[in-house]
Amino acid sequence: MSDLTKQMPPPSVLRSQEIVSRTLSVVVDNEPGVLARVIGLFAGRGYNIDSLTVTEVEHEKRLSRITVITSGTPAVLQQIKHQLERLVPVHRVRDLTEEGGSIERELALVKVAGKGDKRIEALRLAEIFRSKVVDTSIEHFVFEVTGKPSKIETFIQLMSELGLVEVSRTGIAAIGRGAGA
Repeated sequence: MSDLTKQMPPPSVLRSQEIVSRTLSVVVDNEPGVLARVIGLFAGRGYNIDSLTVTEVEHEKRLSRITVITSGTPAVLQQIKHQLERLVPVHRVRDLTEEGGSIERELALVKVAGKGDKRIEALRLAEIFRSKVVDTSIEHFVFEVTGKPSKIETFIQLMSELGLVEVSRTGIAAIGRGAGA
């Protein structure tokens, strides 16, 4: 056995250390400072947030849903979930990725400047992607496109070749499939 083979952990350990992405749904009390506490948990431990959306989901009960896309090793992600569950204003933490079958959508506003053939091509692609023109002039368009994050990425990449000026994205909203909460 070579020295390198002796130092390498077994394949099962290597697989458990792979970086994976997770969509977490966190139901919290809708009160001042709750978002700061949740985000502080991530920042204080050096965890990255790839996407974050927050909105009130039950007005009478004053509950909000925080949808967080984060990544890390399975062990780190498990630690994140446990730490979130221990925060006082947190009612429920669900790992929608692990549960499988979640629905994820995002909205983007995409500003494209162009004239002539590039303008015509931008309009043609926008129609293919089922995006809406929400603002226009003789020199630019602003498109509204919604869908899976991969669809948004593809649309932005195509528009970058046609005169992309600016992009604003909402972040991912996600919900589990089925009747359960």
